[in-house]
Amino acid sequence: MEKVRALQSVEIPSLEGKVSDEEWKLRIDLAAAYRLVAHHGWDDLIFTHMSVRIPGPEHHFLLNPYNLMFEEVTASSLIKVDIHGNPVEPTPFITNPAGFTIHSAVHMAREDAHAVIHLHTPHGQAVAAHEEGLLPLTQTAMLIRGDLSFHDYEGVATDLEERERIVADLGTKNAMLLRNHGTLTVGTTVGEAFIRMYFLERACEAQIYALSAGDKVNNPPQGTPEVAAQQGAAGLKVAAQLLAWPALLRKAYRLDPGFAS
Repeated sequence: MEKVRALQSVEIPSLEGKVSDEEWKLRIDLAAAYRLVAHHGWDDLIFTHMSVRIPGPEHHFLLNPYNLMFEEVTASSLIKVDIHGNPVEPTPFITNPAGFTIHSAVHMAREDAHAVIHLHTPHGQAVAAHEEGLLPLTQTAMLIRGDLSFHDYEGVATDLEERERIVADLGTKNAMLLRNHGTLTVGTTVGEAFIRMYFLERACEAQIYALSAGDKVNNPPQGTPEVAAQQGAAGLKVAAQLLAWPALLRKAYRLDPGFAS
């Protein structure tokens, strides 16, 4: 109990100026993503996770402190861990074993997967439990559906041997439904992974609404889902990096600039 009480009042010294400019920017982006996930109501208390890899041969990456709510995460509180899940520097916080398993798998195998986001939203879990997965019922779904893969449930992801199967199932895709579990997206930047997750979560939410409204859904004309998938593949990265993510960063600062400390 004393350790818990101590963590409730722990002061995190700012790392601004103490890490490289490149790492500090990554910390700002990832902390903003945590705050925005909380703002959208996508968090699951403390039990989901997002990460970003720090450039360099060590393959270190940043992960959230396991015992902070997402609206408490700051750029300086993010934990830098190595490929074995050990903190690189002293920290008063602990890391999430399942978060390490899932994120280290992707970071170690995909050179382009600099950022990884994994969520447990009710809509994402519901679609992940649906036999047919994400259906082409909305434009949002069609834009991302061609970039979607699936991984069967194996229990809470603490078994490091599962990493190989996660990587194999993800392949070259940038989004995944973890069956009976949740959603996952990757990106070359935090913003790109976040926008992919936004599209995936919105598509899952719309699917649950559509199916709960009755069985007479309108299916799109033949061939149009494929057209939309091509458009999504071409436009999502540009839209994320140049348009949506800069706007979302401004929103994060308006909500609470403390995330950037």
